[in-house]
Amino acid sequence: MLEQSSPSQSAIAPTAVTRHPTKPLVKQVRTSLNARWGNRSSWKFFSIICLALFLIGAVGCRQLRYRLDRRPPKQFVPNPLELPAMQDTYLWQQVVDTVDDYFRIATEQPVQNSNQYMLDGRLETSYQIGGSIGELWRKDSTAGFEVRESTLQTIRRKATVIVRPSEAGYLVEVIVQKDLENTDGTQFSTETAITRRNDGSMVRQNAADQNLPQTIGWIAQGRDTSLEQRILRDIFARATAPTR
Repeated sequence: MLEQSSPSQSAIAPTAVTRHPTKPLVKQVRTSLNARWGNRSSWKFFSIICLALFLIGAVGCRQLRYRLDRRPPKQFVPNPLELPAMQDTYLWQQVVDTVDDYFRIATEQPVQNSNQYMLDGRLETSYQIGGSIGELWRKDSTAGFEVRESTLQTIRRKATVIVRPSEAGYLVEVIVQKDLENTDGTQFSTETAITRRNDGSMVRQNAADQNLPQTIGWIAQGRDTSLEQRILRDIFARATAPTR
């Protein structure tokens, strides 16, 4: 004859089986992590490493965004740009750091503004062939017409920055000259091809010089105002940024 279980036993049995089903799993994970990382000091060290990697990635993304940005500023920046009074060496360092992101500096004469004397600062860069659409890291060709023209034509640019001390502070003027290459013919064209004569001695020609146009000179295209605006905006942002 089967014995009937009491109501108290039937009510307790399910709860004994389903109580804390995830506890053994959590315990196993904790034991595995403790065996790998050890005590709390190891966890703290691991957290510091993760935080450092996150900060490095954030700073790197910010620098990459600045490097790949070719857009001219939306708001017009006056040229020359008026800046407030500040230390002359600090301002000149910001000018040099900004221009160095666009061109290779050839010569520079730092600005000097003291009680004894005032001297204009002047910075000139070397000529540089304009960056094409594929050269995303180049900042000397602004987005739009300039970068398309530099891709289809041979364009060179040169920047000159003049910093003048004034009563209220400084005046920064940026001049970017743009030139177009002038050649004796179009590449792979036949309008200037020389007809060879067969009645004389054989003349050897270098294969590397065939069908390559020769540069006659450079045609001035005026000033690149969009690039001037970008350089002025970067100088203003650097010079007026709060010191940390």
